[in-house]
Amino acid sequence: MSINVGIIGATGHTGEVLIELLLKHPSVKITHLYNSGGAGAQAISSVFPKFKKRIDLVCKKPDFAEIKKDCDLIFLALPHTVSMKFVPKLLSLGKKVIDLSADYRIKNPKVFEKFYKTGHSDKLNLRKSVYGLPELNRADIKSANLVANPGCYPTGAILGLAPLLAVNLADTDSIIIDAKSGVSGAGKKLEKEYLFSEIQDDFRAYKVNTHQHIPEINQALSKISGKKVEAIFVPHLLPIDRGILSTIYVKKAAGAKLKVKSIFELYRKFYKNEPFVRIKPEGQFPRIKDVVKTNFCDIGVKDFGSSIIIISVIDNLLKGASSQAVQNMNIIYKLPETAGLL
Repeated sequence: MSINVGIIGATGHTGEVLIELLLKHPSVKITHLYNSGGAGAQAISSVFPKFKKRIDLVCKKPDFAEIKKDCDLIFLALPHTVSMKFVPKLLSLGKKVIDLSADYRIKNPKVFEKFYKTGHSDKLNLRKSVYGLPELNRADIKSANLVANPGCYPTGAILGLAPLLAVNLADTDSIIIDAKSGVSGAGKKLEKEYLFSEIQDDFRAYKVNTHQHIPEINQALSKISGKKVEAIFVPHLLPIDRGILSTIYVKKAAGAKLKVKSIFELYRKFYKNEPFVRIKPEGQFPRIKDVVKTNFCDIGVKDFGSSIIIISVIDNLLKGASSQAVQNMNIIYKLPETAGLL
């Protein structure tokens, strides 16, 4: 099988990583690269010199006639609120779409508008989109035409909490997610607060319990638990390029009984068939260096009797974005899930 793939938004961080991954994928041919339409045409090797003599495509304004003729699937690596301008047309052409922005993740359009400060213009496809977290939604992803690739912070937090919520072991009113991310999570922004001189030798919290990933996290956790979850979420900016470490605190639900011999055993069994989730041995905890430049989510857990601490780590540009998108593509096309990722 050969999948003809196009990327819209190829010049950003996630677009760059997507190109790198797809060039090495045994079943993919990159047929076209596009920007969001506001920039002029330029060879992708002039944007990223490492691609010279590896891929000689010109990145230009999206051409739907080309897409119709030459692409089976389109990755959208665009800023939030931009993808919904492209998705209806792409789906009308019969193309599969994997969107790396937040535009199709949050099912309630009023909640989306509250956190992203703009109304949703494609509510029909919003209802049809599938949340692309393979470990929880693999069956739906297989038949999806539109996959909403999860955000980086939500991926680490949801995978860290899912085993507890699935067996009603967590007090859902007590969840605190304390997450730290490298600066690449903010994308390519020419803003003072993301300059090297501003983040070097510093560490700070931002958007304290107001971050736009909060509704995405709560939506997924509520679905797993079967009841409303409103976690406290505090992100922090680390003075590093990439990686997310989430330390999650949760109390046990009153009267909850563990059906396996330990919390560690619960996590090990829950993820035993997942190729990209690794549970650390009891008493050990992951660090960012364990997962950088991989599609893995590493998790460590500690049981304190009445409460539990979970530590999960991912690479925000990979499992938190581009490699998870490739994992979703593999599922859609019934390829080995690890194809191009190991």
